[in-house]
Amino acid sequence: MRSCLRLASFALVAALSAPALDAQTPIPPVRADHPAIKAALETIKADNAWTIEQQVSICEIPAPPFKEERRAAEMKRRFESLGLSNVRIDSIGNVIGEYRGEGDGPTVMVNAHLDTVFPEDTDVAVTRAGTLLKGPGIGDDCRGLATILAVARAFKLAKVQTNGTILFIANVGEEGPGNLRGVRYLFRKPPTRIDYVVAVDGTGLGIVTGAVGSNRYKVSFKGPGGHSYGAFGMPSPIHAMGRAIAKMADMRVPTSPKTTFNVGIVEGGTSVNTISPLGAMDVDLRSESAEELARLDATFRKAVADGLKEENDRWPESKAKVTVDIEDRGVRPASLRKDEAPIARVAYNAGVTLGFKAEMGAGSTDANIPMSLGVPAITLDGGGQGRGAHSMTESYDDGDRGYLGPQWVALVVSALAGVRGSEARVVP
Repeated sequence: MRSCLRLASFALVAALSAPALDAQTPIPPVRADHPAIKAALETIKADNAWTIEQQVSICEIPAPPFKEERRAAEMKRRFESLGLSNVRIDSIGNVIGEYRGEGDGPTVMVNAHLDTVFPEDTDVAVTRAGTLLKGPGIGDDCRGLATILAVARAFKLAKVQTNGTILFIANVGEEGPGNLRGVRYLFRKPPTRIDYVVAVDGTGLGIVTGAVGSNRYKVSFKGPGGHSYGAFGMPSPIHAMGRAIAKMADMRVPTSPKTTFNVGIVEGGTSVNTISPLGAMDVDLRSESAEELARLDATFRKAVADGLKEENDRWPESKAKVTVDIEDRGVRPASLRKDEAPIARVAYNAGVTLGFKAEMGAGSTDANIPMSLGVPAITLDGGGQGRGAHSMTESYDDGDRGYLGPQWVALVVSALAGVRGSEARVVP
């Protein structure tokens, strides 16, 4: 029931937020030859050391799940120092700054997430060895935060004039426990009409054009428990969970659209000679297709129900019975890839302009929310090369062309917002 209410809420926001665009809507071309844009790109390259310094200094401010306040306050300060307008932190913790347009062009949201996956006491010091940086979160998503700062700074210094307003946003809650809460809030209570979304997340030079949806659950089998010898003959929550896991392991899923399932954590038990009162598991279901995800969800629930029934039926003389609770631990909406959508084509063409061909794919990012609402959205990598995301050994190597990431984002965002003096609107 909660999922149905959530989808209904999203549908209402979609009607209010989604632009009147379709696959044939003309959009501004990539204009690397525009004098102001050219100056902005040159600034990003020339001042690459500044971008790296932002990345390192931001990353050394802890931002564990649901405790992003310190990093948010610092991003607010930096937005203000760069001259963005109407800088504020909304009620959920998102930092918002505006680069105001001078015409009636579309509003473009460019965002990176504040949070990391690491607990509060994690040592977040960053070490350097040449172009190699090491530290928890240095790529995901300190690189994204540094990238949007570099773009805002370059636009200001080059005096880029856009037709539409650009919203620079450092949002909370992208990582697992956060369940996209920052962007969900933005689309429930948008600061203004949002026509395009460009999320910047991670490293490399790839484009996410589809949303990998996920349903995550905590499944708890419960019973009275007892002594393994003295109370033998009663159903066991752990045995019920084992039956359910075995049935899940036999579930069949399509390879295209890619659909997956996993039991990631199991817990329960107090001693080897105790019938545990609890058997619990964390379950992750994913798909690029909303239909396949719904189908998998139904199969998973049947596996749980059948495992429960079989364990209770195994001990018909017992008055004790096992029950089960399925707790929603996060639902991310799915959306099939749209590689030919205008926003994706602009991003690809911008990469070609800079000398590379970006690969397209699907992912689980902040863009899931606008994609599911029909708002044109993509996620772009921030350049460089990252390794070990979500690990204590996470690293980022800027190499000799790390600046391409911020340049790429600048080209894409300026094309979508429309650059003054290049109003010709043609599909690239």
